[in-house]
Amino acid sequence: MTAAPPLRAGAVARQLLVASRPISWINTAYPFAAAYLLTTRGLDATLVIGTLFFLIPYNLAMYGINDVFDYESDLRNPRKGGAHGAVLDRRMHAITLWSSAIACLPFVIYLAVTGSPASWAVLAASLFFVVFYSAPPFRLKERPFLDSLTSSIHFFSPAVYGLVLAGAVWTPQLVALITSFALWGVASHAFGAVQDVVADRDAGISSIATARGARWTVRFCLVCYAAAGLTVLATAWPGPLAALAAVPYLVTVWPYRSLADEEAPAATAGWRRFLWLNQLSGFIVTLLLIWYAVLTA
Repeated sequence: MTAAPPLRAGAVARQLLVASRPISWINTAYPFAAAYLLTTRGLDATLVIGTLFFLIPYNLAMYGINDVFDYESDLRNPRKGGAHGAVLDRRMHAITLWSSAIACLPFVIYLAVTGSPASWAVLAASLFFVVFYSAPPFRLKERPFLDSLTSSIHFFSPAVYGLVLAGAVWTPQLVALITSFALWGVASHAFGAVQDVVADRDAGISSIATARGARWTVRFCLVCYAAAGLTVLATAWPGPLAALAAVPYLVTVWPYRSLADEEAPAATAGWRRFLWLNQLSGFIVTLLLIWYAVLTA
């Protein structure tokens, strides 16, 4: 058997880039930056460094570790290999894990030095869930319901971290905002898991969707998206207007409410729309945050 050619630096960089899901980078960097900036109302080095951390290293770790430990499932999954994630060459597994750790380390050191004990705890928890969502011994992504909750933590914990790092005062309205964000994250993960029911079952991987089935999981998503929209109504003005952002998600998921398990891959079409809906929602939220900043200046 002919030995595989050695990996070139360009090929390694490309696989790491695909593994980090560039289309999703903004989903973790933005919550941190918005939370920190709206609390401090000023630009500083910590804002820049923290945003860069949650933009690239955090995503490389989160998704790269996932691609390493989901390799067997990804081989059976036709949607992998692009925006939905890499099917990593086996030789890339150790490189990906080491690259994730090395990329994160200087940022974590800086944030630890500039932070407080409370911010250390939030950052440590966030990174714990990044690693052990996919990695053994916990592998939380194979624990139904905990998988969706942990995935949600990946996205709302940067916002919580930004708030704690900046010394925000927690109010009922702020708690409602984070709760709404968490519900959105739970729904989004669960819907993403629906399309992988067949591949995950073939690979022996458990998830909320494999445990409960496609139909039940889609309906659970609808409930969580609706709850996210209702919860945001309790936030400070103009936050309640963000409830409108829940409508496109409900419209996107609704057609799949009676999806049979064997038809689950059809949900990928909805998931592709979901990826772009995030950009629309981000635009709406940005306008509302600017409005809020002007009102509270």
